[in-house]
Amino acid sequence: MTCDFDSTHHRERPSLLSASSGYENYRGFLNLLYVILGIGSFHLVIENILKYGLLVEFDWPLRFLKDPTNWPSVFLILLINLFILFQFCLEIKLSKILSFIKPLILFQILNLSLILIYPVIYIHHRQPNPAGAFIAVCLYSIVFLKLVSYTHINYQCRIDLFKKKQDQINSIIISEGLIIYPNNLTIKNLYYFLFAPTLCYELNFPRSPCIRKSFLCRRFGEILVICSLQYCLSQQWILPILRTLDRPLNHYTILENTERLLRLSLPNHLIWLLLFYVYFHSTLNLLAELLCFGDRLFYRDWWNATDLYEFWNRWNTSVHDFCKRHIYNPLVSHFGLNKTLGSLVVFIISAFFHEYLISVPLRMIRPWSFLAMILQVPMGLAVRHVKGENKTYGNVAVWISLILIQPIAILLYIQDLFYRDFVQHEI
Repeated sequence: MTCDFDSTHHRERPSLLSASSGYENYRGFLNLLYVILGIGSFHLVIENILKYGLLVEFDWPLRFLKDPTNWPSVFLILLINLFILFQFCLEIKLSKILSFIKPLILFQILNLSLILIYPVIYIHHRQPNPAGAFIAVCLYSIVFLKLVSYTHINYQCRIDLFKKKQDQINSIIISEGLIIYPNNLTIKNLYYFLFAPTLCYELNFPRSPCIRKSFLCRRFGEILVICSLQYCLSQQWILPILRTLDRPLNHYTILENTERLLRLSLPNHLIWLLLFYVYFHSTLNLLAELLCFGDRLFYRDWWNATDLYEFWNRWNTSVHDFCKRHIYNPLVSHFGLNKTLGSLVVFIISAFFHEYLISVPLRMIRPWSFLAMILQVPMGLAVRHVKGENKTYGNVAVWISLILIQPIAILLYIQDLFYRDFVQHEI
């Protein structure tokens, strides 16, 4: 006599949450995380408003435009065209000379140096609003890097021309109907590159076939919504925390400084993530669509980085490609530096620009942003050691360092601003 039982039989099977199961579909838990974050964020919003009231100043953009101290930043931005046109004229001059003229090359180097020096002098003298000054300094830094690439690539093209290789190049390029040197030396070509979402110059960029209006509307809507959200978060969440800093940090206990750091880290990191999306995805894609610029790989999967070196290689593709093409490769291949020293030089230059973008608009030379970047060199080694044990631990260590380093630098800058604007005035 046989008994009809369920056809399912016991066999050796691991639990789904065990590492040996190979199960990877945790989408439901991810949705739960979204729900928890939403409820927690809504609770924080209500708690914040009940504690501080509504702090968001909705008329701030209008007051920003009406404030005369903001307009010097606009004049500063317009003046950058003088440096651009001067560099262009030097390139035209060099393209017509069949030998290298050292004075012209020295003028190029001097002009590039002045692009970084002039904003420092102008902002120190005119003292514009720090927000407007920050935008101007960012634009000057971007133009500086773009002109370095523009000058370097045209220099290499001249070398090819002088080595009698142009006939071979023409036989390849003309058949494809592309631009060749020196036909690329036009105002239109230069300003297309200056507005294009890349730091690396090429004579011929990949182009997309058309402009998609629906794509533009989505990106523009994202920019408006996310920028408004960033502004509200800064006014409602971050400013109340910073306003509690009424004396130097060394006058507080370790527990008080730790509590303030942790309280600042969450909203700061949220704004940082929003900044990443609105700039690297929404804004750069909007520019690329308007210019029919085909290369849209502005970032890689930095969120999966298992050490800090991976993060910096994936976080900003444009800067990474620029540093590799115009700094790292020449240092290693031309000047004979080893790879480690070449990477260190690149990191120091990156740290300098991080400090430049903060200290110049604030009119306050401090080392905090520079040191925060340099500190990531030993931290990167430590994270890489953790990564050797488990890649998940390495990724967690990357997130912890990203969340905590920025608030430390912000607190140090706020402390120095408080001392400069209030303490010194009272003395």
